[in-house]
Amino acid sequence: MKSSEIRDKFLKFFESKGHTIVRSSPLVPGNDPTMLLTNSGMVQFKDVFIGTDTRPYSRATSVQRCVRAGGKHNDLENVGYTARHHTFFEMLGNFSFGDYFKRDAINYAWELLTKIYALPADKLTVTVYHEDDEAYDIWANEIGVPKERIIRIGDNKGARYASDNFWQMADTGPCGPCTEIFYDHGADIPGGPPGSPDEDGDRFIEIWNLVFMQFNRDEAGVMHKLPKPCVDTGMGMERLAAVLQHVHSNYEIDLFQALIKAAARETGAADLESKSLRVIADHIRAASFLIVDGIIPGPEGHGYVLRRIIRRALRHGHKLGQTKPFFFKLVDDLNAEMGTAYPELAEAKERVAAMIKAEEERFGETLENGMKILEARLAKDSKNLDGATAFTLYDTYGFPLDLTADICRERNISLDEAGFHAAMAEAKALARKNGKFKMAAGVEYTGEKNKFVGYDSLTHGSKIVALYADGVSVQELKNGQTGVVVLDTTPFYAESGGQVGDQGVIKSAGAQFKVEDTLKVQADVFGHHGDVVSGSLKVGDTVDALVDETTRARTIRNHSATHLMHKALREVLGGHVAQKGSVVDPDRTRFDFSHNAPLTADQIAQVEVIVNREILENHATQAQNMSFDDAVKHGAMALFGEKYGDEVRVLDIGSSKELCGGVHVGRTGDIGLFKIIGEGGVAAGIRRVEAVTGEGALALVQSLNRRVQEAAGALKTTPDELTNRIAQVQDHVKSLEKELAALKSKLAAGQGDELVTQAVDVNGIKVVAAILEGADAARLGETMDKLKDKLKTAAIVLASVADGKVSLIAGVTADATSKVKAGELVNFVAQQVGGKGGGRPDMARAGGTDPSGLAAALAGVAAWVAERA
Repeated sequence: MKSSEIRDKFLKFFESKGHTIVRSSPLVPGNDPTMLLTNSGMVQFKDVFIGTDTRPYSRATSVQRCVRAGGKHNDLENVGYTARHHTFFEMLGNFSFGDYFKRDAINYAWELLTKIYALPADKLTVTVYHEDDEAYDIWANEIGVPKERIIRIGDNKGARYASDNFWQMADTGPCGPCTEIFYDHGADIPGGPPGSPDEDGDRFIEIWNLVFMQFNRDEAGVMHKLPKPCVDTGMGMERLAAVLQHVHSNYEIDLFQALIKAAARETGAADLESKSLRVIADHIRAASFLIVDGIIPGPEGHGYVLRRIIRRALRHGHKLGQTKPFFFKLVDDLNAEMGTAYPELAEAKERVAAMIKAEEERFGETLENGMKILEARLAKDSKNLDGATAFTLYDTYGFPLDLTADICRERNISLDEAGFHAAMAEAKALARKNGKFKMAAGVEYTGEKNKFVGYDSLTHGSKIVALYADGVSVQELKNGQTGVVVLDTTPFYAESGGQVGDQGVIKSAGAQFKVEDTLKVQADVFGHHGDVVSGSLKVGDTVDALVDETTRARTIRNHSATHLMHKALREVLGGHVAQKGSVVDPDRTRFDFSHNAPLTADQIAQVEVIVNREILENHATQAQNMSFDDAVKHGAMALFGEKYGDEVRVLDIGSSKELCGGVHVGRTGDIGLFKIIGEGGVAAGIRRVEAVTGEGALALVQSLNRRVQEAAGALKTTPDELTNRIAQVQDHVKSLEKELAALKSKLAAGQGDELVTQAVDVNGIKVVAAILEGADAARLGETMDKLKDKLKTAAIVLASVADGKVSLIAGVTADATSKVKAGELVNFVAQQVGGKGGGRPDMARAGGTDPSGLAAALAGVAAWVAERA
């Protein structure tokens, strides 16, 4: 059974059982700072499980793309060396949100495995938590699994409920027992059943984990039964495929075999069992899907995970003898295997290949230089690599620690990882010392969600439901205190999607709170950050919330213009353009997007024309809520890094259709005027445009016009003739520069003639050491050439001083270089004026920072030559 069929059968089976098929969420968890990357199928339902979100369905099923290559869940070092570790994998899952529980979950799993996938029942063994009699009875008495193949697993991790068969999201919160299903590969494979001393063998392989969330653990560790228990299951598609395709290793399944053969084709490797080919085949999946989801290679965070995955693959390519870019060529092969299941890959394949190729080209030189440093260090100690060197490789040469660890492991070298992390911590501490950090929005809030009314109103009567000082919940904020106010209803927009939070005032009859920023405490809870400027605020107070109208108006003009600009950029540059980040504030909009070349002046002008045309047409802005699937059918574009639920807000503004929860102008004409003020690159394949609107754009245009008028006045012409006048001035300047150069040449010739008469004969070598006032490097060189021609056998030093710095040139004629070297001569003088230098035997240059020693240094040249001649 092919991998594509396995996915399809899984989803269709659970759809037939009343489950809603939910698309895979991005690999970057939306608005979840606790996780770097999506590492399991339940991540997109996390808010539902902890009770901060709801869905229109109570049963769901998905095939979730996952990555485990960073943070707590990091399998990178094992990838390629074991049968079942991957950086990227697909998690098949079914979920119940207070609907069905253990009985249905177990029955569904058994029916799917034995009826749909036709696995032999006698090949399946199950485990349950040792106290979970309910699950045990279902397996034994309803499913009919023999009791010898139902294994109770106790608290085998050193504490109460610390067990392989007890799952928890964190130290507190939802948790519960789980039951796992194992496939028995047969007695010819080493290893014992789960719970036995040799359980780590490869005979019994876990293929499915059914988690029963039935408790809520409080801070004291007490378990409270949940009123609506939930189910969260996860089954690795690759493991299941290995079982269904009757192979032992995941790398033997159809999907991986196709990628391994492609990797062999591009590297020239003949051994298809090569671990390096496995690494490359695994890593092209992770790298490609990370790029699909908007991540670009970089030095930290998501970008660093992507970079080290790509670079690890490239090093294994180098091990196989491929030193030219090859990895990017595997994107087409990956698309052939997975593009149907994941259309987003097919749509982005050209962009993915281009970004990988750029990273390959960038890393070629990095790898060569880094390996030289590593080899030099290992030549001194072939058994150990110190942490400081490992950090230098990472920080200076872009060598991820995993890459260095790989090399050390292959050579049986001990790596001082603790020393690496100590060096890393020291570097971060220094960065923190030199940086500025914004106060975090997160505080522990357990109340109800607040209602946002800021789409329609900038003022509202509200009630204070929570107050915080220094991140701690308080009942009162007094005059002069800084804190956070949470209201039951608010017109203040909280920072999200690149748009900054609103500012304004919260006031009661006896108090006033100046809101400096509005940030999300939780997904649907806004925190108003600021200072009490008079009186005091208490929880329960009735207040008036007033958004700063001017600041809001300037901000939404920039935000709405960003949508129009995004659409215009796609129209001018192509459909590959996609947002990679934005910051919208009252002063400007900053928009990052995918594109591989700088925008030309004509392209910038085209974008401005398109946006301003839409502004002039004064379209009404329309926002409507609909399902995500309907939004896609509507033509709306989703933005990178944003979390979207099943119901989304679709914004139509002009010809732009995007998913956006932000606040906007009522009509495009409200934007007033749009002007791009800057364009540049921020990373490989990523450009940044900055623009202003409304009053900001008007002020810019007026400023530019004033400068044009001033420039025209200075050149005694009109603005219309300014370009021609500048061209005339430039031509005149070039003419004068030619005249000046000719005069300098004549002056140099004259000075050369004069210096010839000052030459001193030192044992047959004519010596000249002189200062040429106001001479630049070219004039020094020209005078040097003339002196050498006239003096025939000579050693010469010429110097000049400008802005407190000394410039030196030394020359020795060819017939004298056997006795006197120009490089040594210029260094002799340079050392006496605070510098050093060197060069060829016949010509050398140097510099210095201490002109006070120049006269004495030049006076000593003749004696220096005499010692050698």
